[in-house]
Amino acid sequence: MSSIHDPRYKKLIQELISIRESKKVTQVELATSLNKPQSYVAKVENLDRRLDILELTDWLTALDISIIQFIEKTFTEGA
Repeated sequence: MSSIHDPRYKKLIQELISIRESKKVTQVELATSLNKPQSYVAKVENLDRRLDILELTDWLTALDISIIQFIEKTFTEGA
């Protein structure tokens, strides 16, 4: 199984999407904050591109969420 299709990775991306949507941030707005094209955000959210830890940190910073808070919420709630 490709690591991009690992259920834990899918959960991580789903949580990123949920956070972005709850903050009413569009893909375009997030991409602009990251100095990336909108297609970058779309590819990550569609599981066509994998985030590394540095990109994840940048993504969370743009959404004003600490990485510790994100990991605790994503991997300890309902685990």
